[in-house]
Amino acid sequence: MLRWHRVAKEYELDHVTVTNVPTFQDKLLGNLVHESTIPSEFVREFDRKGFLKFCPLTSHVSRTIMHKTWTIGSDGKSPDFDCPPEMCELMYRYGLLMGVMFQTSSIDGSRQMVRYDGRRGPLAQPELNELSMISIQAFDVFDRLRRTASTTNVLSARELEVVRWTAQGKTSLEIGQILSLSDHTVNAYMTNAIRKLDCVNRTQLVAKAIRMKIIS
Repeated sequence: MLRWHRVAKEYELDHVTVTNVPTFQDKLLGNLVHESTIPSEFVREFDRKGFLKFCPLTSHVSRTIMHKTWTIGSDGKSPDFDCPPEMCELMYRYGLLMGVMFQTSSIDGSRQMVRYDGRRGPLAQPELNELSMISIQAFDVFDRLRRTASTTNVLSARELEVVRWTAQGKTSLEIGQILSLSDHTVNAYMTNAIRKLDCVNRTQLVAKAIRMKIIS
């Protein structure tokens, strides 16, 4: 996230946020955020006052996958969307005078977005094009690292070993001989790994583990 933040700074943008795409059913911004450089105090106050329903992104993402820009003006009193004065004041206080959002997708197919906020003027089209490419590529790396860390913590060391040997074409009997386990125990580890990674068989398990870079 720190490296991503540095890239944003090159475009004179102060903050980067990675979140789930909001829907009309969502009430709290904090529940959607994966990572953000925006102060947590802002998010808490934003949620306490129920401002997510005024967010211009919710209605936008329901209609199109295109990027979205917004501003509240350099004085914090000239929003280009339906923004209550109290929400404008909060955004102005934290220096969130303008922003842009790019949609992307997670490995599991869920809709995500990368949002940038700052104090600068409007982004030119070449800047938007560059940021769009950077955001999609950076999110892909971010998503894989996040899921790998999460999955690695979920799978036990033995389950990981079994998955790795399975990927190399070993049978349960062969893996058992390598690890000094019975084939029954190997199958039990395999079943647990299949369940934890939400797969239906060994083939899908290995393919998903490789795709998520749990194994190579």
